[in-house]
Amino acid sequence: MSNRRDLELTNLHRVVARLRASVMAIVFGGAGGTLVFIATAWLLLRGGRVVGPHLALLSNYFPGYDVTWPGAFVGFFYGGLCGALAGWSVAWVYNLVVAIRRGK
Repeated sequence: MSNRRDLELTNLHRVVARLRASVMAIVFGGAGGTLVFIATAWLLLRGGRVVGPHLALLSNYFPGYDVTWPGAFVGFFYGGLCGALAGWSVAWVYNLVVAIRRGK
């Protein structure tokens, strides 16, 4: 029974793919930037007397961001940067766990 389990684990190690950190960074960065841009644009188009007080709190972390049209582009940049960092980190940790599980 042990030989069968060893064979299954060996086959599993061959099929577990490593993630490309650069691709994950691009995908997460695009998604993060787009999310902040769309959220800002949605609030601007919706309008009102007070526009997006909660989303405006991002200016504490993103210098230059505000719930305005120029701020939407600044938010796209910062959202993309944070998303890229998150995507790269996820891929790096995943690849580290895969390497440890393989014993390399």
